[in-house]
Amino acid sequence: MGLVVVLGESVQVQGYALAGAKTIVAETPDEVFHAWDALNGAVTLVVLTPFAAETLGGAVLSRTREPLAVRMTS
Repeated sequence: MGLVVVLGESVQVQGYALAGAKTIVAETPDEVFHAWDALNGAVTLVVLTPFAAETLGGAVLSRTREPLAVRMTS
């Protein structure tokens, strides 16, 4: 399995590092877009905070190729 990334606000992503996920803090829309664009081929799953998911839009969540993106619940 590839790398799991959790992307979004610090307060919501920090705990996932304890489970072995790579966390990427993105507090603004620009940071979210930049972090998404910077993901490499080693990433197979991205868990997005609600803010990050809304920022990127629904198309990201419905894609069928890697990385697969899922939205965490509030």
